[in-house]
Amino acid sequence: MMRRDLFKMAGAFSVMAADAGAQGSGGAFRRVRPGDAGWPSQAQWQALNDRVGGQLTVVRSPLDACRNGADPAACDAVFKGFKNPYYIRDNVALTQTTGWADAWASQPSAYAVAARNAADVAAAVNFAREHKLRLVVRGGGHSYLGASNAPDSLLVWTRAMDSIVTHDAFVPQGCSTAPQAAVSVGAGNVWLKAYAAVTKAGRYVQGGGCCTVGVAGLIQGGGFGSFSKQFGLAGASLLEAEVVTADGQVRIANACTHPDLFWALKGGGGGNFGVVTRVTLKTHELPNFLGGAFGAIRAHSDDAYRRLIARFVAFYRERLFNPHWGETVRFSRNNVLEISMVFQGLDQATAAATWKPFLDWVAASPSDYTIVAPVMALAAPAHFFWDAAFLKQSLPQVIRSDDRSGAPEDAVYWAANVGEAGWYVHDYESVWLPQSLLADDAQARLVDALFKASRTWSLTLHFNKGLAGAPREALDAARDTPMNPDVVDAFALVITAAGGPPAVAGIPGHEPDLDRARKEAANVAATLAEIRKVAPEAGTYVAESSYHQKDWQRAYWGGNYARLQGVKKTYDPDGLFFAHHCAGSEEWSADGFTRL
Repeated sequence: MMRRDLFKMAGAFSVMAADAGAQGSGGAFRRVRPGDAGWPSQAQWQALNDRVGGQLTVVRSPLDACRNGADPAACDAVFKGFKNPYYIRDNVALTQTTGWADAWASQPSAYAVAARNAADVAAAVNFAREHKLRLVVRGGGHSYLGASNAPDSLLVWTRAMDSIVTHDAFVPQGCSTAPQAAVSVGAGNVWLKAYAAVTKAGRYVQGGGCCTVGVAGLIQGGGFGSFSKQFGLAGASLLEAEVVTADGQVRIANACTHPDLFWALKGGGGGNFGVVTRVTLKTHELPNFLGGAFGAIRAHSDDAYRRLIARFVAFYRERLFNPHWGETVRFSRNNVLEISMVFQGLDQATAAATWKPFLDWVAASPSDYTIVAPVMALAAPAHFFWDAAFLKQSLPQVIRSDDRSGAPEDAVYWAANVGEAGWYVHDYESVWLPQSLLADDAQARLVDALFKASRTWSLTLHFNKGLAGAPREALDAARDTPMNPDVVDAFALVITAAGGPPAVAGIPGHEPDLDRARKEAANVAATLAEIRKVAPEAGTYVAESSYHQKDWQRAYWGGNYARLQGVKKTYDPDGLFFAHHCAGSEEWSADGFTRL
């Protein structure tokens, strides 16, 4: 930004009323906010701007157009933009979730460094440490738990770090292991770009299902994709990371160099051990075909629905509980079973034949069931699966495009993810289901729990977010990550959630509906309570879980939490990096400003 703009904004901060007790002698350590005596001076901010080559910016939210009726047309454009994840991605002041009822609200940082490389990141990290600033890391901005934003903070924005390099024979630095195929991806990239590049090279990389999720953030959360049942956790594919730690050092972490930090980065929580600037991931042989099976069936009575659930559970164990199949089945209060599953390594005819016994069973009882949407299996050569041109021409109904003028032709995203763009979360709950529930003597209890849970609110089984049924290599790799070991024994992750359209407090017409949110949150909680009756001790997935998760240390990381704490103390002893419900966060206030 222009030097004079920095001076004006810094000057405005300097005349704010100081918080006299912010850094009082003998009190708890507090990070500084604008107006505090320790807030950096105009000259200090300018010095940082010089060190990062002019990449420092004062963050101004486009939502300012909505304040006091400043610009109604511009305000309408912002809320329209909230349904376009690329619009959100390109605006440093916004996040892909606008907030969570009674938990957090998306608020812009005070300043941001649009980092181009690790040196820019290191300059920002050093500045935040030296001036006791709240530091935030933002890649794709998809954190449901609010890790991508914090008011009064300095934000490291990795958006510009979008290089992708494929390797035929990669060996991690300092290692003597056999070379293997890999891809190095800058931290600012999203999975669509990574998939497209790797499949073009004839390989596959395990990443996220949502194509606009940031690569580095997903890896640090462990990460599941549509085909995790075959290829395992995304984090387990990590071969090496470039990371800036709290001391401002640019480090290479892999199994041979800083192996403890490397382990933590494979699922210990995003933005909590350092700023990851580049990841190198193992790639796999590309399957011949990728595809999906989609449809919906309505039961005409509660009794018929219970029998439909029972038949599907048995069918899943018989035909789908294997590395070929992933994604979801949804159970709804209106007695509808919605199928949105994907497969790899099968052709279309084989996939369709897989479903025939189940569909024949449904068809045999026309008085009990109606086909709301025909269950159809579709497949395509795998190299087309993330090819924007192919999708636009052949499957336009499954994607949406960045609708801004001048947007790149390949800026597409799955239509199924539109609901999450800019949404305001009312509640989000999840738990892993152990594979023992698929046994003959346990299926009745599982079916009963699924049916009772669906009476209160809808719930979805994400089969690819549990690794039971995966190849041994994928299971062993998952065990070498910080993730709760429950993931290895789980056949699915149950998710039940509620949310509303983009919402921001103080903007008429777009205020959160908190009465509705709290009622729906109660329903979501009641729904998961039924599931917990059959999985009372099961853990869950940090990236898709409740902001209010109880016993989160055990739920997310199980017996690995103590080791994570040790890594945190080694590389970030003063807690420069903070994320809600991550290692060390129990030592800080909820906003990450005050050490308890």
